[in-house]
Amino acid sequence: MSKDKKKRGVVEAPDASGKISRKQFEAELGKLQVELTRLQTWVKDKGARVIVVFEGRDTAGKGGVISRITARTSPRVFRHVALPTPSDRQKSQVYIQRYIAQFPAAGEIILFDRSWYNRAGVERVMGFCTDEQYERFMKMVPVVEQEMIVSNGIILRKYFLDVSQEEQRRRFEARINDPMKHWKLSPMDTESVRRWWDYTAAYQRMIEATHTPWAPWYIVPADDKRRARLNLIRHLLDSIPYKKVDVDLPKIPKAQPRPKDAADGLRAGKLIPSHY
Repeated sequence: MSKDKKKRGVVEAPDASGKISRKQFEAELGKLQVELTRLQTWVKDKGARVIVVFEGRDTAGKGGVISRITARTSPRVFRHVALPTPSDRQKSQVYIQRYIAQFPAAGEIILFDRSWYNRAGVERVMGFCTDEQYERFMKMVPVVEQEMIVSNGIILRKYFLDVSQEEQRRRFEARINDPMKHWKLSPMDTESVRRWWDYTAAYQRMIEATHTPWAPWYIVPADDKRRARLNLIRHLLDSIPYKKVDVDLPKIPKAQPRPKDAADGLRAGKLIPSHY
């Protein structure tokens, strides 16, 4: 790994050559998901609070990696937050207010699928905020992350998933050709392709201005989705000093004896027809 990548906190696979087969991916993912459940138990036991920010270019795979994290974990601990466009009322609030409302209580891990950094990305490029609002935000964020998050004992991790221009175009075309992915498309998608270099400049400044010792950015190359997912989850696990917590598992009691007057089955309601 180059010195420049080390400085920026780039997360790379030990062997960046070749593709990971589905079988290899599923096997390694399964091991990581076991560790995620151990992290979950530790967070609940210690009353820890964790925020994980997922930012990145459109189609970079933020939702995909979050779904792998939450697939085998409890939604009461791992909470996926993807906020919609702010309402008129929220637009009149302090900008970061609606994000603070989602911050974790004891025993929670909040996964922000995009975050307050919208102001430094899409809002900046698309002109949804003024220059004054943007500059104020860039000065405010390092202070907020230090004083309101890290200094309050909340563990904060920030990941930026990056894809090449060619790979982004390929993934957009795949979405257009797959009816099950049409929900992922929005009018902003074509703009992210057309304004590739505007977004590049915005993201570069965002990372330079908000990459701090207390809240560093970790850049995840994501042209290879499987490798990116494994790398990110492994890094997240390695970066949090959790320990395995012994859990007293319940014992399954003996089955209740059948009463003499018990019905053979449920009588109310309708049984759905079998199609298979």
